[in-house]
Amino acid sequence: MSTQNGRYSSAFKFQVVLESLKAEGKGGEAQVARAYGIHPVTLSNWKRQFLQRGPEVFGGTEEVKGYEKRIADLERVVGQKEVEIALLTNFLKGR
Repeated sequence: MSTQNGRYSSAFKFQVVLESLKAEGKGGEAQVARAYGIHPVTLSNWKRQFLQRGPEVFGGTEEVKGYEKRIADLERVVGQKEVEIALLTNFLKGR
């Protein structure tokens, strides 16, 4: 369950979070916390961290950052193209 210094291992946290996700909607989060002897707030924090860091599990931090940068670049290009289209549309209407 826990390491010598009283902190829980990553594997333990993962197991508990998975069980709480499976029990979600059945009022099971409190039951899961009780079954493992942890505070429900602790379980909620672990769950939140797990859901926030999910992409890192499959791709790694650097890969996620790369995709986020690529998305930002593409959004910027789309914005520029929208401005160009609006300018050209106004130019053609004025002819």
